[in-house]
Amino acid sequence: MKEKIIGVIPARYASTRFPGKPLADINGKPMIQRVYEQTLKAESLCGVIVATDDERICRCVEDFGGRAVMTASELPNGTARCEAAVRDIEGIDAVINIQGDEPLLDPLMIDEVSELLRNDECVTLCRKMSGNFDNPNAVKVVMTLDGYALYFSRSLIPYKRSKSDLPIYEHIGIYGYSYGFLKKYVSLPSTPLSDAESLEQLKILEHGYRMRVKVTDSRHESIGVDTPEDLERVKEILNA
Repeated sequence: MKEKIIGVIPARYASTRFPGKPLADINGKPMIQRVYEQTLKAESLCGVIVATDDERICRCVEDFGGRAVMTASELPNGTARCEAAVRDIEGIDAVINIQGDEPLLDPLMIDEVSELLRNDECVTLCRKMSGNFDNPNAVKVVMTLDGYALYFSRSLIPYKRSKSDLPIYEHIGIYGYSYGFLKKYVSLPSTPLSDAESLEQLKILEHGYRMRVKVTDSRHESIGVDTPEDLERVKEILNA
């Protein structure tokens, strides 16, 4: 029997760096619609929901035929918003948290995360970086030899003190959780490193749980839109 996996796209209007970005126009469509349409192409999902705390985003999603759920504005992060959005849905096996600012998202990544959930209750993806190492918006990850996260940081990790071909990996902000682990996550208290780096996934590591990290097989360029400049880059890629 196919597992019941729900894709949830958290979307806040009040972004510090780019207010209103889920509604930002990208060649005739709001960004949240482009993310939603890419998510629908994943083969492993049985449904897609936008979880938002803003009525403007909710109306936008409903206007293009999507499904949106209103969630409390005081929730601390996107994963907590995901849990609130699916709380009343019965029979869920797993939830995939999909970033609402990835309009070029490759649906293959969602299916990769779904496959990882067959063996682990908490999973994510990464890719090799070729530059831009000092950008704090590009979150770096280091892993154990068997593919579990050791640490995530906005700083460069590892620091190569000696000459080395060791690759630098950028975290891709898509998370998969078994439904049981998702419930556990939201019950855990906040943690110092997670608060300091403003990275919700660090709470998992600080409480002693493991997160599986896979280097994605996707060769598709995906750009997280953190600033208006990032938005212009996305438009240029689509135009090309």
